[in-house]
Amino acid sequence: MKRPMPDLAPELFRPALFDEAAAELTGYAHYSYWRSTMRTFLKSPVSIFLLALIVVLVTASFIYPLVSPTDPNRVDLDTATWNMEPGSGHAFGTDGLGRDLWARAWYGTRTSMLLGLIIAILDVGIGMIAGALWGYVKRLDRVMTEIYNVLNNIPQTVFLILLTYIMRPGFWTIVVALCTTGWIGIARFVRNKVLMIRDAEYNIASRCLGTPLHRMILKNVLPYLVSILIMEAALTIPYSIGSEVFLGFIGLGLPLDTVSLGNLVNLGKNNFMLYPYQLTWPTLLLAAITISFYIVGNRFADASDPRNHV
Repeated sequence: MKRPMPDLAPELFRPALFDEAAAELTGYAHYSYWRSTMRTFLKSPVSIFLLALIVVLVTASFIYPLVSPTDPNRVDLDTATWNMEPGSGHAFGTDGLGRDLWARAWYGTRTSMLLGLIIAILDVGIGMIAGALWGYVKRLDRVMTEIYNVLNNIPQTVFLILLTYIMRPGFWTIVVALCTTGWIGIARFVRNKVLMIRDAEYNIASRCLGTPLHRMILKNVLPYLVSILIMEAALTIPYSIGSEVFLGFIGLGLPLDTVSLGNLVNLGKNNFMLYPYQLTWPTLLLAAITISFYIVGNRFADASDPRNHV
């Protein structure tokens, strides 16, 4: 038998008034994509250290040539200054022609860093546009797939060597050689990601709610592509510098009068047994740049993924 409900006083109840402004704030959170990305990225002391190292190396390599009076290609006719050990006015010593290795190291870092940045910007820019079109425009899928298969099956080393032989060896020759095939891998990544995001439930719901296309791209698509693009750009920079070093090693890199890390490593290896410091310092700079960009790029790619945000 059911127990009778107790009588409740009417003053315990009051009607809830509808507030349109408060209704819009239902479930709202003060979320910022970039603030959450930076907070996640800066949690790691290793990321902070390597990011600071990159900033120092990039800043020093671009500022030092502007303020230094030392000519990195000036040959000293005094043989007493040739192959000097580090110290005594030369922090990194001198090479076989009396040229200051400290100045040449920073000039070479600037050249190699500029080369890597230009190639990364071109590769990521072209790959992002081509990949977005590849993913959204279904009629382009077959054409882009065939282009991908052709370019992806060309050996990169052979292509670099052939193009360097055809064109005059130089800065822009390496840029063209690396960018000709470098963008296709990024385009493939972007295309696969766009295909997954395009038909995701939240995008379908946004379209049903009448969300403008530009807002869907900025809020629903771009955050999931940022991690890929940042990671590819960060990996392209050390890869480009490494390719320049490899071409210099086989004698097809930048001209010898152009100071770069590739030329410094190539010249240093010839005298390594007698003067190891001529190879050690350029190699340490090269390793610091490549390792820092690689780790920071991967850490920032993980931090920029919205799924890792709390």
